[in-house]
Amino acid sequence: MTVTATDAPLAASTTLGVGGPARWLAEPSSAEGVCEALAWADRLGVPVVCLGGGSNVLVADQGFEGLVLRPRLRGLSLTATGEVFAGAGEPWEDVVDACVRAGLQGIECMTGIPGWAGAAPIQNIGAYGQELADVLVAVDAVRVCDRQIVQLSRGDCAFGYRDSRFKRDGGYIVTGVTLQLAPGRRASPRYAELARALGVAEGDEVSLGEARAAVRSLRLGKGMLLESPSTLGADARSAGSFFTNPVVEEAVAAALPNDAPRYASGAPGHTKLSAAWLVERSGWTRGRSLGRAAVSSRHTLALVNSGGATALDMLRLAARIRADVRACFGVTLAPEPVFVGFGAPGEALLDAWAP
Repeated sequence: MTVTATDAPLAASTTLGVGGPARWLAEPSSAEGVCEALAWADRLGVPVVCLGGGSNVLVADQGFEGLVLRPRLRGLSLTATGEVFAGAGEPWEDVVDACVRAGLQGIECMTGIPGWAGAAPIQNIGAYGQELADVLVAVDAVRVCDRQIVQLSRGDCAFGYRDSRFKRDGGYIVTGVTLQLAPGRRASPRYAELARALGVAEGDEVSLGEARAAVRSLRLGKGMLLESPSTLGADARSAGSFFTNPVVEEAVAAALPNDAPRYASGAPGHTKLSAAWLVERSGWTRGRSLGRAAVSSRHTLALVNSGGATALDMLRLAARIRADVRACFGVTLAPEPVFVGFGAPGEALLDAWAP
């Protein structure tokens, strides 16, 4: 396990391309290496943050005065019965690709989500009717408080909508994930937009490859396929969706205009809303900018570094959008990225910078 004691640039390791350096950087290739890095930080009294693939993070301009962990644990195995193991450092898209090629159904619609496999349970990633919690069996991790190597079941993970215990308390460093997929099954799109793109009715069967290709095409059209910078141009530098779709009480949803999209939330007495609709209807249309930060020209939920933006530029734009949505509709949007090096939680920062 190597700790680099010189300032390590982080901007190039994030999809937004902003932020200062890490005082120290460690890239362990084993769970034992993660334990060694945590022990080193504990001896020096150094704060620790886990960065991973850098696809869902906003790093402060001053960087992080502590140890940044980027676990490089690799390994991808699949069984004929559909059990899949991926090390935390495996690119998520490689995991999806391998499973589709092997005829294992369950994550084909989560194609195009950037980052590494280790971030998947932290965010409880999901797209187009699929969610990691639906297929996850276990998470291998290092418990930070005592540096023990542990395994957590799906129930232990306390999953919610784009949420988990890993995201809420930061007490674990994920080192690997085990999934259970369905061998030999075809995809059955449960998401209306995807079904339309495939030219089928919801629930009709298509091949896994067809479903994956359709999702990638939809994501590209929305500027969310971040591995295609030559195609996306000025929209290439983003963290994906900056805000999650809010889940609100039914009375709040009922007070919105009739054309506001509403979805089942799974929570009694609550409705899920479209964050993209709220952002656009509050006046933040595609392509609108605030200095060097802008709303993507392809999708209103993607906030982009249009060239030379700083972390503060991104923060100010997000705070302004959030404040305008709250003023127009009485709905408070929650940020999706992790804020690193700011010294305060993301929502508190957005409130502090609201106009």
